Amino acid sequence: MQDMERYLAASQWIDADHPHVRAQAAALAGSDVEDTARRCFEFVRDTIRHSWDFQQNPVTCRASDVLEHGTGYCYAKSHLLTALLRANGIPAGLCYQRLAVGTAGPPFCLHGLNAVWLPRHGWYRIDARGNKTGVDARFTPPVERLAFPVLAEEERDLPEIWAEPLAVVVDALSRYATVEAVAANLPDIELLPLPLNR
Repeated sequence: MQDMERYLAASQWIDADHPHVRAQAAALAGSDVEDTARRCFEFVRDTIRHSWDFQQNPVTCRASDVLEHGTGYCYAKSHLLTALLRANGIPAGLCYQRLAVGTAGPPFCLHGLNAVWLPRHGWYRIDARGNKTGVDARFTPPVERLAFPVLAEEERDLPEIWAEPLAVVVDALSRYATVEAVAANLPDIELLPLPLNR
């Protein structure tokens, strides 16, 4: 099993040690790990407004700022969910998909979500971006119910579970002051070539 310490640590963007984050995490603590993880997930999914869906500023990145302002892009919401889980002693990390910005790409952008370590299931991915028409993400371990399927050839489920946000994500959320500016400059990465079938 991977070293879990880095998936429990507080940091600049995942400030699980912030007093407000710790207080909210304590309020969400459930009867066991899965119950607590579900309660944290549903809080972020349903209570924190997705910046673009609601056209709501300010642009947030740090977990405590997402909690304070009640809004964030998918990346920022995943930072808060990571912090709430870690504050409850549950290992959590950040995951990304590469998706078309519209119904088909280009352009493409990263989409931020989470993985949580559940004792009965191992790493389990969850997506708290916020439900809407056509999006129905849920906490149903061991079955994943993410917000978006990977469909196009250049879309990807990126396999890594990151302890810290990708620099390109932090840059986008830190550099641009409005939700419109972020939307015009969504973070993306270059894909490595797929291996040839042998």
